[in-house]
Amino acid sequence: MPHHHATSWRETIQSYLDRRLLWVFMLGCSSGFPWVLIGSSMSGWLKDAGLSLAAIGYFGSVFAVYAINFCWAPLVDRVKIPIFYRWLGQRRSWIFVCQILIFIGTLLLAGVNPAAHIWQASALAFLIATASATQDIAIDAFRIDSFAKSEESKLPQASAMAVIGWWTGYSLPGYLAFINADSSGWNSVFYGMAAIVVILMVFTLLVKEPNNHREQLQQQAEQRYRKNMDGPIMTWWSVTVVEPFADFFRRNGPQVALTLLLFVFLFKIGEAFLGRMSIAFYKEVGFSNEQIGYYSKLLGWGITMLFTFVGSMVNVRFGIVRGLIVGGIAMSASNLMFAWLAQVGPNEHILLAAIVTDNFTTAFSTVAFVSFLTLLTGQAFSATQYALLASLGNFSRTTLSSFSGQLAEYLNDWSLFFVLTAIMVIPSLIMLYSLRHYFDALLDKAKQRDD
Repeated sequence: MPHHHATSWRETIQSYLDRRLLWVFMLGCSSGFPWVLIGSSMSGWLKDAGLSLAAIGYFGSVFAVYAINFCWAPLVDRVKIPIFYRWLGQRRSWIFVCQILIFIGTLLLAGVNPAAHIWQASALAFLIATASATQDIAIDAFRIDSFAKSEESKLPQASAMAVIGWWTGYSLPGYLAFINADSSGWNSVFYGMAAIVVILMVFTLLVKEPNNHREQLQQQAEQRYRKNMDGPIMTWWSVTVVEPFADFFRRNGPQVALTLLLFVFLFKIGEAFLGRMSIAFYKEVGFSNEQIGYYSKLLGWGITMLFTFVGSMVNVRFGIVRGLIVGGIAMSASNLMFAWLAQVGPNEHILLAAIVTDNFTTAFSTVAFVSFLTLLTGQAFSATQYALLASLGNFSRTTLSSFSGQLAEYLNDWSLFFVLTAIMVIPSLIMLYSLRHYFDALLDKAKQRDD
């Protein structure tokens, strides 16, 4: 392992008082919020409206846009939105425009009865998902642009703040939604959600646009392509669409690049199967909406905050690859807690234990995962390369996990279902272990380049 500068825990904690980390947190809230909007709140609403498990699983397929957002990520790197660009800069203008669309979608969704108009509800959910997936590209790029790769200790910190922000935007509104759903009805809950979007828009206006060498690096790439291309349009197109991917394979070499992509694809698959079915599982075991809101959302949020922070410190001190291996093993073990809960029935203590372990492992592995993806991106096309990697992770999370309902119905045994999800993590850990030396070299190279 590369040597780490001996830092005291106090210095480690003080290094979190960097204003850029607060901005990453604020934007993280915007990133997580749409997931509760069209994710668990929507699942709760559909379940209460009497839709089947399979239908709820398929409704979740609107999340597939997160898996393909790398397709238009190059535009987020390169297109300047008129008027907004001058006012807010490249990253923030994209975030703000997406938030306007999410706001409109939420307002319209609040007026719909999803059981009667499932297509209308799906279309609005799709609009929100698309705007949100686009906003995520810009938010991730904002985070990556804010910190140099040589600030190795800053990568897990920025990842942690992004994750803590994401969970705050996801869990707090989710908690409010579930505790008010029975008394005031889902429609008014969704009007409340629209008000939250406005707060998030204010956040976007408060943060500062990062400055870095992105424009120069892109211009250098344009000059290289100009020699071989006919006309400015082809040059722009090649630099925007081809170069980010070419750059990734060139930097890592084809074999490592493909192993990396496969690892990213497989790492979170077991967790995703678990996550998509968890609300339906809680309800079938016999927990109420209010219990779900309290344990899964509010407590889950507090625990995740704490463990994400701890996880980032561990990653700062022991390195990102070790963090990933520990996180992966813990992640598969935590799924076994749910198998136990399925055996026992609606026991609040075991529910609490299951949620604590699940949130601990999710938080820990996510910080490591996000830092790891950040390490793999180049500076010139941070939005596109990060989106490519993140969307691969999302692809297994969203697309494959929409079959989770079918698997659960087919097995008709929740314990067995959760044991299977635990086994799904193993292949990715074997790949990661085989690549460990490669990363040590990668980090040393980043340090030399920036020194």
